[in-house]
Amino acid sequence: MPQANKRILVVDDEENAREALSKILAHDGYDVSSAANGVEALNYLRNKDVELIITDINMPEMNGLAFLRELNRCRPESNVIMLTAYGEVESYLEAMNLGAFEYINKPIRYDDLKKVINKILKTV
Repeated sequence: MPQANKRILVVDDEENAREALSKILAHDGYDVSSAANGVEALNYLRNKDVELIITDINMPEMNGLAFLRELNRCRPESNVIMLTAYGEVESYLEAMNLGAFEYINKPIRYDDLKKVINKILKTV
């Protein structure tokens, strides 16, 4: 069982997806917060630390790749999992070059995501 002090930020403009993933993670014992886009997530991260960020790529205002670029400027140590319903080689390569830990296509299988989360949080 994960430690309750492991904080995860879920960033997704699709409210249902964001809430569903947040509920599953909270049920597994994580301290979960959420944001609807990259701008909201950066504002949250100005005052809070998290061990992991799970973000969608396609979002209005600031997409996941722009968010990751900005995150690298202010919090380069961040652990990030990118999610997308539009898996493209270009966005995969850019995400990985920007330091994303993993890039997962939607719909996600929670068991697969959980393995990646466990791998990241063991090192935090």
